[in-house]
Amino acid sequence: MASFGLKVIRFGFAAAGRMAPAIGARLAYRLFCLTDSRKPKGEKQRQAHAAGRAILASARQVRLSLAAGSVMTHHVAAVDRTAPRVLVVHGWGSQAAYLARMAAGLSAAGLDVVVLDLPGHGLSSGRTLDIRRAVESILAASRQYGGFDAIIGHSFGGAASLTAVSGLLACYPKVKTGKLVLIGAPSRLDFIFEGFARMAGLSAAMLRRLEDEAERSIGAHPTAFDGVILAPKADIPVLVIHAEDDKEVSADHARRYEGLSDKIELVWANGLGHRRIVSDDGVISLVATWVRESREHSTPMAAAG
Repeated sequence: MASFGLKVIRFGFAAAGRMAPAIGARLAYRLFCLTDSRKPKGEKQRQAHAAGRAILASARQVRLSLAAGSVMTHHVAAVDRTAPRVLVVHGWGSQAAYLARMAAGLSAAGLDVVVLDLPGHGLSSGRTLDIRRAVESILAASRQYGGFDAIIGHSFGGAASLTAVSGLLACYPKVKTGKLVLIGAPSRLDFIFEGFARMAGLSAAMLRRLEDEAERSIGAHPTAFDGVILAPKADIPVLVIHAEDDKEVSADHARRYEGLSDKIELVWANGLGHRRIVSDDGVISLVATWVRESREHSTPMAAAG
């Protein structure tokens, strides 16, 4: 049963759709971009957050300015100054602390690691996030640290990373990197808008207006984000890691990359779902090996579970 607050939201958007659709679309987009509370939910999440913060306690924190607000980066520096440098980007509702185990594992494998808190998440400012703000944050990190040998993105962070390296948004220069890793990441974004529309009770007409509002804000229509087009356009090796039991981002998103290009490699990490996949030792080892070695000599991971 829908909560009272959700019923009020649906009633409001239904009314706006009839009387002031343009205003309704703007309000819907603001709600769409509103980020979740940063506070951990439940004891299990509190423990994971505390453990992650402890792991990153020794990392060097560098705050980067954006056009509006700022983002925090956590630098786990490698002893070897020639070590490959990687950027790790979390998903929606997550933060650097939840990817700390991956950061520690990559660091132990000899990589120079930077973990980014996206706007509205972790120690970054604000309460809103969209793909444009995410790309701006990745670009700021690339400039601060002199570029990355690889960018590793989980979920929404993967979508943002692919957007950044493909140069989809004309308002920002293409972020240059040697390799890209997409973990549990969507290969399309329009399904997210459709899911929000169902939740908020938006009509088909209001959904179209919402997507148009997103295009005005982002600089590209949501349907323009299509990994099948953008990944080859990036023209770099791409490693796609996904679990067939992922309940948040369907495995169909990853299947779309199968046979697409000899530069795109798909590895299944079954049994790890959407969130445990980023803290799994096998996945972390695979990523570290793949980043360090050429694609021809990378070692595929056996399917988990």
